[in-house]
Amino acid sequence: MEATAQVGLIGLAVMGQNLVLNMERNGFTVAVFNRTTSVMDEFVAAHPGKNLVAARTLEEFVDSLETPRRILIMVKAGPAVDAVIDGLLPLLQPGDLVMDGGNSFFEDTNRRAEQLANAGLLFMGVGVSGGEEGALWGPSIMPGGVYTGWEMMADLFQKIAAKAPEDGKPCVAYLGPRSAGHYVKMVHNGIEYGDMQLIAEAYAILKEGLGLSAAELAEIFADWNRGELDSFLIELTSQIFRKLDDLTGQPLVDLVLDAAAQKGTGKWTSQDAFNIGAPVPTINAAVEERTLSSMKAERVAASAVLPGPNTQYDGSRQLLIDSVRQALYASKISAYAQGMAMLRLASEEYGYDLNLGEIASIWRAGCIIRARFLNHITAAFERNPALPNLMLDPDFTRAIAERLPAWRFALRTAIGLGIPTPAFSASLAYYDSYRSARLPANLSQAQRDAFGAHTHERVDVDGAFHSDWI
Repeated sequence: MEATAQVGLIGLAVMGQNLVLNMERNGFTVAVFNRTTSVMDEFVAAHPGKNLVAARTLEEFVDSLETPRRILIMVKAGPAVDAVIDGLLPLLQPGDLVMDGGNSFFEDTNRRAEQLANAGLLFMGVGVSGGEEGALWGPSIMPGGVYTGWEMMADLFQKIAAKAPEDGKPCVAYLGPRSAGHYVKMVHNGIEYGDMQLIAEAYAILKEGLGLSAAELAEIFADWNRGELDSFLIELTSQIFRKLDDLTGQPLVDLVLDAAAQKGTGKWTSQDAFNIGAPVPTINAAVEERTLSSMKAERVAASAVLPGPNTQYDGSRQLLIDSVRQALYASKISAYAQGMAMLRLASEEYGYDLNLGEIASIWRAGCIIRARFLNHITAAFERNPALPNLMLDPDFTRAIAERLPAWRFALRTAIGLGIPTPAFSASLAYYDSYRSARLPANLSQAQRDAFGAHTHERVDVDGAFHSDWI
């Protein structure tokens, strides 16, 4: 097959198909391959006149690409990626670039980078966020790996990426070596878990505490989206509340089973946060709540046995609505502070040399957590690139301080009504712990020394001590 394609994509599920159309629309001839050939045939047939090169075998696919070859793999994370790479290895030449655009675990990306480097090939782990719509019209792209690979792909990525509405800047940047791109995408997804859980808890307080209808909630969230909470997820939530079921005419959201699934990236964020010593309690709460939500039968049985408060909220409706809005924004600041602090620690631990302000900048459009709020994060790290925690930026310190009374009131109300708010609670506890000059960990360390002779330090004398506590 004549080498006519400038870039190739393997894996024609919806994300892959939409990325192909995005690249083609931006002036690139794209070679496509899918293990199930009929899927590829149907895709190409559905888009006549497009600059697509259909390959029925990997050999044809590789031969159709201009050299050095640029290949993007869009298959399910895990063994499927390794299988594609193993199939490509005998067919490629030194200097060819292979990219994994799926949600791969960052340690797998490190392994693959080493494997391909030993074969004289270039490898990049490329995080892609924005779902099907983003893939088609402009995602946020998080590439990491060999810098030569970035130089080969920068023009293409910049053309197909989302453009930030404030300044038109493409939402893509080279993030760092090896698995830096997939690591940033992992933490992005962890923050996304936290963001979604916080919104769900705000919904629960308003629905259970005030008895608001889906139509009323749609109006409230639409109003919130016109202010500081302006974001894709808030806008999407308002639209969800408006959707009526075709069969019953009821709000569809009320008929959805309350059991949230997860693909693993949130869990990976929590796991590696523990490994590197990064506290991310909001993300952890979101992961745990999804797990707890899946225990539907147990929860239904428990609801008939375990008592809760019988009180009803009898205060000002508008006061609670406003307080929940402020609590949601303050909790969002806390959650992003946790995520950015984790990225800072990971950058040191893994040698990524991440630019946190730039990361926030490329999340401003295209991705699931895109929000007006991210401009403030970018500005905070531009003011102080060494900022250890987002909450210490003067603007964010002030924003939290102004919302603290409402934050605490919303949580007190939810707790009094028996409405579970684990992510709201974790966000506030993180803030209160981080601002505390002294925590009760002195007692924990004394206990460790008492039962296990683990020693302790003192506030008045340097050194390690073991005391006879009993």
